[in-house]
Amino acid sequence: MATVVRISDDALALACGADAVAAAFAAAGCVVERVSSWGMQWLEPLVEIAGKGFGPATPDDVSAILDGSSAKAIGAIDAHPFIAGQQRLTFARAGKTRPLSLEDYAATGGWAGLNRARAMASQAVVDDVLQSGLRGRGGAGFPAGIKWKTVADAPGSRKYIVCNADEGDSGTFADRMVMEGDPFQLIEGMAIAAHAVGAGQGYIYVRSEYPHAIAKLNAAIALSREILAPFRVEVRVGAGAYVCGEETSLLNSLEGKRGEVRAKPPLPAHEGLFGCPTVVNNVLTLAAIPHVLSDGGARLYNSLGVDRSKGTMPVQLAGNILHGGLYEVAFGITLGELVNEIGGGTASGRPVKAVQVGGPLGAYIHPHQFHLSFDYEAFAAADALIGHGGIVVFDDTADMGHLARFAMEFCAVESCGKCTPCRIGSTRGVELLDRIRSGVRTPDPVGALAQMHNAPKAVRTAEQDIVLLEDLCETMKFGSLCALGGFTPYPVLSALRHWPQDFQRETHDGI
Repeated sequence: MATVVRISDDALALACGADAVAAAFAAAGCVVERVSSWGMQWLEPLVEIAGKGFGPATPDDVSAILDGSSAKAIGAIDAHPFIAGQQRLTFARAGKTRPLSLEDYAATGGWAGLNRARAMASQAVVDDVLQSGLRGRGGAGFPAGIKWKTVADAPGSRKYIVCNADEGDSGTFADRMVMEGDPFQLIEGMAIAAHAVGAGQGYIYVRSEYPHAIAKLNAAIALSREILAPFRVEVRVGAGAYVCGEETSLLNSLEGKRGEVRAKPPLPAHEGLFGCPTVVNNVLTLAAIPHVLSDGGARLYNSLGVDRSKGTMPVQLAGNILHGGLYEVAFGITLGELVNEIGGGTASGRPVKAVQVGGPLGAYIHPHQFHLSFDYEAFAAADALIGHGGIVVFDDTADMGHLARFAMEFCAVESCGKCTPCRIGSTRGVELLDRIRSGVRTPDPVGALAQMHNAPKAVRTAEQDIVLLEDLCETMKFGSLCALGGFTPYPVLSALRHWPQDFQRETHDGI
C-alpha cells in the first residue's frame, strides 16, 4: 500500500518549495494529499506521514524521511508544543483537511452551524452571536452581534453581507490562511450572517496580492452554491490600496468608486453598499461564526477569554522571531509569553527591543510592558491596539526613530486624501521627524519677525520640535476621518516615549 504524504498548498509553503517536495514524494511512489497549513511557518514545507511531521523539507530529504532516518523529524504534530498549547476553534481544521474537499469539511463539523441557524428564527441567531461576546477581529473590536442586530432591524428590501478580506497589515496572514486553507468556513459564516439579517447577496473583497486565496474562494463558492442557496456570494478583487481596508472606503471600491473614506454617520449598518443596510465583518469574525452557531458554541465561546474580550484570537507571530507562525489562543495570555516562550525570542538571537502589535499603525511595545494581557481592554489602557492580532518583533539593532518616520511616510503614501489631518498632517510629520533626527533647527515665525528688526535669529529647539510633533499627532488622532490618520500617532508617540535616544542626533544650525 502506498504511503500517504500530506503537504500544505498554502502560499507560504509554496514559496518555500512545497510543490517540488510534493513532486519528489510522488516520484517515489507516494500518494500526496495537499492540505491546509498547520501554521508552523518556520517548518514549511512541513511533511506529515501518519501524523508525524518532518520539516522544513526539501526534495533531497525524501529518501531519509521515507526510511525513517531523517534528522528533520519533529514527532507527532498534534503533540508539538507549538500546537498542543493552542485552543483552536477558527483553525481547528488547520493542517487536517483538504481545502476544497466538501467531504472533509462535512466530516469535521462543516455546515452544522448553518443548518442549526436555518432552523432558528433570525433574531435567535443574532441573540446567539450577542451571547457569545464575539467582537470584530479587526481594528476597534466592535461587538459583532450589535452590528448584526442593527442591520436586522434596519428597514430595507435589500441587505448585504460584505467580508473585508483586504488583509494589508504587516505581520498578518490569518485571513489568507483561512481563505486558502478553510474557505468553506468563511462562506458558511457569511451564509449564517445573511440568514440572521435578511441578506440575499454577499461579497468577499480580497486584495489582488492574494491570487491563491482568490482562486480557492472562487472554487469553494462554485462547489457550495447549492448548499448556500438562496444566498449568493461573489469575490471582488481590490487594487491594493491600504485605505480600502477601512469599511467605507471598501464599500466605495465595491461600488466602482474611488476608494476614499465616507463620513459617518450614516453607518454602513444603516446605509452601506449601494445605500442599503450592510454587515461589514472581516474574515476572522465571519470564520468564527460557524463555531458560535454550533450546538452550545455561543456558551463555550463566551466562557473563553477575559473581561469583555471573549473567545480565541489567532495571533500571528512575525518579524525577527525564531518560531514565526499562527498561534490561536484565548484572550488573556501575556505578550511576553507569546513572544518569548511561544515565539522563542528573536531569530537573530539578540535581545528583543520592541514589538509592534496591530499592523503598521499599531503601537511599539517595550519589553518592560510584556506583562500586558493580550486583550482589548488591557491594550487600550496601555495606548496600544490589538487590531488584527499581528505581532512583529524587532531586536536591539532596530532604529525606532526610523520606524516612527516610516509610520508617517506610510500614512502619507496610503492616505485617500479625503481629510486634512491625515493628508497634510502625515506629510508634515515626515518633515518634522526628519528635522528632529537630522538636528537641523528651524526658524519660527517669531524668529523671522525678529530678523526683520535686526534682532538675533530665533530657532525652534529639538524639544520644541518634539512638542510640535506631539501636538500634530493629537490633531491627527482626533481629527482624522478614519483609522489611517487616527492610528498613525500610535507608533510615533510610543517610539518617542520608550526610545527617545533614537530621535537624538548632533544638532547644527541649518539657517
